[in-house]
Amino acid sequence: MNLNKVFLIGRIATDIEMRSTPAGQNVSTFSLVTNRKWKDKSGQMQEDSQFHRIVLWNRLAEIASQFLSKGSLVMIEGRIQNRNWEGKDGVKRYTTEIIGESMQMGPKGQGGEAPKQQEQQDDDIPVIEDGDEIDIKDIPF
Repeated sequence: MNLNKVFLIGRIATDIEMRSTPAGQNVSTFSLVTNRKWKDKSGQMQEDSQFHRIVLWNRLAEIASQFLSKGSLVMIEGRIQNRNWEGKDGVKRYTTEIIGESMQMGPKGQGGEAPKQQEQQDDDIPVIEDGDEIDIKDIPF
């Protein structure tokens, strides 16, 4: 049995680029940054940030471009895809992308709320699956 599944929770690091294929499918791309913090052997705090190229298709692409922006918190569930192509300069290029299959938007900025109130609001945020019909009342803001 094989499995190719990725869960990422992070902030959008670039503007979302939305376009359509010649066949009329919507596709959006953006960078998502995740980070981790730890103490090294000497007790000093260390931080590492990783940037991930995210690709969303069809309705997910439309929702992301409409409701998310640089700095938004989002969870992406998807799969890893590696691609290669030959550039105009004749050099072979490689990229690794996360193809999003579902997305959960983080809370809209609520500045000044107590953590307990924020946790309760986070539980009310719906998960949007690729291919689901979206009802405007399901959008958390």
